[in-house]
Amino acid sequence: MSTEPDSELVERARAWAEDDPDPETRAELLELVERGALTELAERMAPELDFGTAGLRGAVGAGPARMNRAVVVRAARALAEHWSEHGRGAGVVVGRDARLSSAALAEAAAGVVLGAGHSVYWFEDPVPTPLVAFAARVLGATGAIAITASHNPREDNGLKAYGPDAMQLVAPADMDVARRREALPGAAKIPCVSLAAARANGAGLFVIGRELEERYLAELEARLPEASNERALRIAYTPLHGVGRALLLRALARRGFSDVHVVPEQAEPDGRFPTTPKPNPEEPGTLERVLELGTRVGADLAVANDPDADRLAAAVADENGELRVLSGNELGVLLADFVLERAPKRPQPLLVTSIVSTPLLEQVALERGARFERTLTGFKWIWLAAQALEASEAVRFAFGCEEALGYSTGSLVRDKDGISAAVFLCELAARCRAEGTTLLGRLEALFRRHGAWASAQRSLVRPGASGISEIRDMVDRLAAAPPEVVAGTRLSAFCDYRNGADRRPVWLGRAALLELTLGPGLRVLVRPSGTEPKLKIYADAREPVQAGESGLDAAARAKEHAETAADAVARLLRGTEPG
Repeated sequence: MSTEPDSELVERARAWAEDDPDPETRAELLELVERGALTELAERMAPELDFGTAGLRGAVGAGPARMNRAVVVRAARALAEHWSEHGRGAGVVVGRDARLSSAALAEAAAGVVLGAGHSVYWFEDPVPTPLVAFAARVLGATGAIAITASHNPREDNGLKAYGPDAMQLVAPADMDVARRREALPGAAKIPCVSLAAARANGAGLFVIGRELEERYLAELEARLPEASNERALRIAYTPLHGVGRALLLRALARRGFSDVHVVPEQAEPDGRFPTTPKPNPEEPGTLERVLELGTRVGADLAVANDPDADRLAAAVADENGELRVLSGNELGVLLADFVLERAPKRPQPLLVTSIVSTPLLEQVALERGARFERTLTGFKWIWLAAQALEASEAVRFAFGCEEALGYSTGSLVRDKDGISAAVFLCELAARCRAEGTTLLGRLEALFRRHGAWASAQRSLVRPGASGISEIRDMVDRLAAAPPEVVAGTRLSAFCDYRNGADRRPVWLGRAALLELTLGPGLRVLVRPSGTEPKLKIYADAREPVQAGESGLDAAARAKEHAETAADAVARLLRGTEPG
């Protein structure tokens, strides 16, 4: 709760509204002032949205703590100034997803970039976020902006920024952008060129055509392994009302996968998300329709992209024909093993994962002779590590992943990419079928060789400005008094990643992250989400595969152990269980 005097809060709100270039959000904020809705006004006038794990992201609405045109204008100007001083290349790529506010926000961002003296490569229609990142790389752009909230609830939107290396901004670039934004005047005072005027006079606006999609598909094809003879794979698919369908179907068709069934009511881009208000494939129930379709048509594989198509979820038919949803970690392990199996041995392949992803990935890397590295959560860190290690060691990036359904296969896109990951997965499924096995059979074999790992997650949701403080307090309490025992296992090591950053690589630097190690087969990590008002708990457990037991049954035991540990830490954080 804000302790700011009411008069100062109202004065700040009026000042922000005066400089808001959007009459709708200006009126929305002033209406709160007139009603005397001080609690809600304090929420809206909280500090301006900051660059988190994947850029700016928040609920659409009026005020600096919401996503709106004024916030985008100020962020775009700060980015443009940063690129003017530190960038190189031919212009700035601007693209968007299909959320209801994305078109207006993308036009505002592009107009500000033009007003700052940069040319703009412009996507006329909604596109997958990976295509924006791909365009930034192949066009040699100064930078790129994608207006997207990815998998967030339908009420949200966001802004994702890439630098001249076609990677997401990291320190010190993000800090420089933040400093520049702080020094800016109100949004209404920032120059913004009308895109209609730019189109009319040809002033630095270049529309990106379909040839860029063809280039993406050709590069993807060149990076895929040779196709097996088995193409009769039946696939169920949903883009979850997002923008992935057209590009993915074209990519699959090029590989000979034509038996693809799309959930009809989720096939077209629709920012209202009428069948799934929380279009996150990890959310319970989100995959219900694609699983129903897959069961009805007898699919071998069901796949889903999130609305901006940078994530991939999947389910595979078991021996009874029932679709079993794979976790993000299971998908990551399968894809990593497939990519590394076929990666050239010289230079040494590199596998990079986020710290909260399953420890099984390190064992897969070691078995395949790959260099392994872990980073903070977010693909900006994964790719920062990849770039730095390629420059300093005799390695070549092969695969990156994080448990939240994010995968990067080679250097096609220097970010997560749900389109290319889906094609790789379908190719692996077809190859398994040609060899007389399945994806589950391949996972079973990995569990037998390395032990059955399983993961569990819990989230403590604390919305609003007061929620930020609650989440920080929970982290502080756990750091000050870590438990001696979790789920019946004694704590063997504890790491607070807010300390000791000078002894770690920059991609594993200072962060609000706590790691509890409970022997070689159990660990729990706690961190605030970078995109939603949540405190996230990750637990990973390992169980050996007993004689006569299936690896999947051992994984079910490991899952129970992980869930018990995650629940215990959640109760501790809520203050309902003693340390």
